[in-house]
Amino acid sequence: MPIDELAALGASLCFAVAGLLAVEPSRVLGAIRFNRIRMLVISVLLLTVSWFSGGIDTLSMDVLPVLVISGLVGIFLGDTFLFAGLRRVGPRRNAVMFALNAPLTAIAGIFFLDELLSFPVFLGCLFVTSGVMIAIAYGRRPSASSHWEAVHGSLPLGLLFGFLAAAGQAGGILLSKPLMEQGVDPVAGSAVRVAIAALALFIIYGWTARGTAKDHSVWTRTIILKTIGSGVIGMGVGMTLVMFALTGGEAGIVSTLSSAAPVVMLPILWVTSQERPALGAWIGALIVFFGTALILNLG
Repeated sequence: MPIDELAALGASLCFAVAGLLAVEPSRVLGAIRFNRIRMLVISVLLLTVSWFSGGIDTLSMDVLPVLVISGLVGIFLGDTFLFAGLRRVGPRRNAVMFALNAPLTAIAGIFFLDELLSFPVFLGCLFVTSGVMIAIAYGRRPSASSHWEAVHGSLPLGLLFGFLAAAGQAGGILLSKPLMEQGVDPVAGSAVRVAIAALALFIIYGWTARGTAKDHSVWTRTIILKTIGSGVIGMGVGMTLVMFALTGGEAGIVSTLSSAAPVVMLPILWVTSQERPALGAWIGALIVFFGTALILNLG
């Protein structure tokens, strides 16, 4: 079974868990504060790991500018919009918009990376993306209630944020793909991308916070642990797995498989909320399974 595609699937699991952990702290702290705190922690962690592992030696002045742009587009802009949308419309609606990063990456990969997918793989990508959309759209019973489904603010604006997050994710992957093929260490590459995004967030936060009232958010142990946990699992492990998958996998396939997080999220939501997903969710999950089998050439 292809290791690159398995890494992308592993990333989707990380993103699912991280997304659920992020709901409460992102709403309590706000998207920018939440993201800059977790990015600071993860950038220090990744830089330390890459330094002691020797991965930092794979970075050169030729690749650093592209990694910086990739971090600004894919993480700084992408994640800020992602959690801004998450805060407003919850994980389910936000995820259906973010899932658009898969077709956006696949289409852009044809034009910018000359990636032409075989028909079975193309069909598999189409199945996975469609299944994710169906699972999200029909993943909750109409009679069910959950604080995760509440809309805070404008619904159209929240959906727009989800789409912009998808576009940012696609752009970051497209920029990173050639660098990973050149031998850049996945951990070191992730470290640079996260560090530059964290720096940008601190600058933006310092500028926007001028003249505003002092923040009085309650820093409970739960909020702190969920913030750090979301960063370590989603950005530390998940994003590094995506970078590793890009060393040999095609950008469209990697993006498609790593976007299966909403389907992975279904059983987790079932356990945590005690609300069984509707039939449409399982139909979508089954479509994702068949699509993944086509991509991995299982049979």
